[in-house]
Amino acid sequence: MSERDCGNDAAAYALGALEPTEAEAFERHLESCAVCRDELVAFSEVVAALPLSAPSHPLPRGLRRRVLRSVRAELPAKSSRRPRSIATWTVRRIAVAALAASFAVGLTVGLNSAGGPRLVRASVGQATLRVSSDHAELIVEHLPPPSNRRIYEMWLQRGSGPPQPSTLFSVNSADHADIGVPGELKGLTRVLVTEEPAGGSSRPSGPPVIVARLG
Repeated sequence: MSERDCGNDAAAYALGALEPTEAEAFERHLESCAVCRDELVAFSEVVAALPLSAPSHPLPRGLRRRVLRSVRAELPAKSSRRPRSIATWTVRRIAVAALAASFAVGLTVGLNSAGGPRLVRASVGQATLRVSSDHAELIVEHLPPPSNRRIYEMWLQRGSGPPQPSTLFSVNSADHADIGVPGELKGLTRVLVTEEPAGGSSRPSGPPVIVARLG
């Protein structure tokens, strides 16, 4: 996989839309590419959230025919190589477009009619905030352990007020942590994480390593 192609297959791989030989090549590429590994983690979270985003509806009549007609019209101009099957090429194109659109709006998946959770992707750091009707949980990924005599502290911000200290935590051996957000969620606009001295602080002493916005 060339440097120019780096990252192009992460969305399709997350949806299982790559052909077997392409999937194997991408998996080999992942062993040496941190960028693609990070993108794959993020896209996989989107894929997991998509079933919760809305109730299913039947496809409009003729949609498949219109999509295939559009793909056939673009194939000669888009590629000088022998194209993959139209079905595979279409799935990859739609997969990348759909997942890119999810990231463009910040990955906020609203409560569905069954009362499922709302997932909010952190704008800073590798984390997701899982919000239900009366509870929230911050799921942290790929966060290195705090430095010596330091600890991570979660902060809760409501409106434009200053962040209030909440829970102290560290991460496990896989650089992962699940932290429940205490108290009522009403009025909560941001959940932040900073690295603080052991024992915690009364106000953030440095820039946040994680910021998840609800408002």
